[in-house]
Amino acid sequence: MKTSQESVGSPDTSELPEASEPPRRTLNMVAGTIGHFVEWYDWYIYGLLAAVFSSQIFPSDSQFASLVAALLTYAVGFFVRPLSGIIISPLADRFGRRLILTLSISGMALGSLIIGLTPSFATIGYAAPALFLFARVIQGISAGSEGQSAIAFMVEHAPANRRGLFGSFTNMASGLATLVATGAAAIVTSSFTPADLAAWGWRIPFVVGGILGVVGLILRARAEETPEFEASALVDQKSAAARLMDLLREHPKALLQAAALSAPAVAYYTWATFLPTYAKLTTGRDLASTLAGSVIGLALLVIIVPVCGALSDRLGRRKIFPIIGAIGMIVLFYPMLLLLNQPGFGVYVLVSASGWVVLGIWQSVYPTIQAELFPAAVRVSGIGFAHQIVIAVFGGTAPLIAAAFVGAGNPMFVAIYMTVIVAICLAVYFTLPETGARSGRATVALADSEVLEGEHLLLGTQSATNEARRSR
Repeated sequence: MKTSQESVGSPDTSELPEASEPPRRTLNMVAGTIGHFVEWYDWYIYGLLAAVFSSQIFPSDSQFASLVAALLTYAVGFFVRPLSGIIISPLADRFGRRLILTLSISGMALGSLIIGLTPSFATIGYAAPALFLFARVIQGISAGSEGQSAIAFMVEHAPANRRGLFGSFTNMASGLATLVATGAAAIVTSSFTPADLAAWGWRIPFVVGGILGVVGLILRARAEETPEFEASALVDQKSAAARLMDLLREHPKALLQAAALSAPAVAYYTWATFLPTYAKLTTGRDLASTLAGSVIGLALLVIIVPVCGALSDRLGRRKIFPIIGAIGMIVLFYPMLLLLNQPGFGVYVLVSASGWVVLGIWQSVYPTIQAELFPAAVRVSGIGFAHQIVIAVFGGTAPLIAAAFVGAGNPMFVAIYMTVIVAICLAVYFTLPETGARSGRATVALADSEVLEGEHLLLGTQSATNEARRSR
């Protein structure tokens, strides 16, 4: 198997047939985007409402202890993710992206419904936190197989000159999910009395997430498999375990680069799920107002991600977007959190929006770059192995570590922690190959001989079939 970065100087310019033709391409893009939206809506709503339901499900002598217990359960989903990413991702390379995506959305919807319908601790005792833990494990397994499969699905279905745009749809969907989840949390916290909110109001967004999961499931069941997977599968029929060994042996540099592209998620998860709680704990701001302020910032993210993704198809990916995004995070995080000490709703909106702008620049292109680092035979495995381990270590623990810093009386350590991680990632970004501005090449990776060979086999089979039909 050739590595993804061989023959960079002379990419194959032969053209594969279009990934899929409209309106099928539209259905595929909607299925990938909506499914990803549902996955992350369910994921984020837990972190946003943890402060509300923690005393109902994880009662304790103090509100802070209940919150920590809820966040620990939240983190369990992240710890499961790398196991799912390592075990299930090679199955997506062996049996197809669509199958794994269909299963992942089913698990996430089921987990959301369990959380939304679980009675309180006062009603069923320790069964309540046990059910929450079970739901988070299911969601962790689902999310661990979702992200990398969705990235490969979207990029492989994209036209050659729009891979940056189509790859950005995955993070646009997660950003939109964060926006909607934050909006849902803001609505329920402002619409119900504290007693009603704690008793049953917080459950509504979870039930809605479960219903949306059914919609995503139907769309994904009707979607098409990607042409690059089908072509590669004709040539490479290795087992899932063999693919994982190929990945580790042949692509160590790409794995490191993919991990560094994902690691700023420590900032994303802090901004998405803990910033409103951080502002409440450190400055006494009302949770409903901070959630409303986050919605405004998130709206910028949803706009910035696809715009920058489209620009990367024209300007290139490495030099502008991950590097500038990382520099922006390093420069802004500390002063922005320090600014939260100032009163006022406008101050919170400024802080939230500033963070989401630089996060949006980073988020816009890293899925496409990750897909372009690996050949199709190990693409989902490569992204999943790197991404899910990093997310488990830095993403899932981000709200918990931030809460610990705040509880210890050192809230600004949150900014320092994020900045150090992003700075390390920035150093790796300078080693990335330029994978954009090569819209004429035939394959997603810079060189993927197996896809080209498989495509020739497919074309030969189609020609033979057409000739047989004409001879009848």
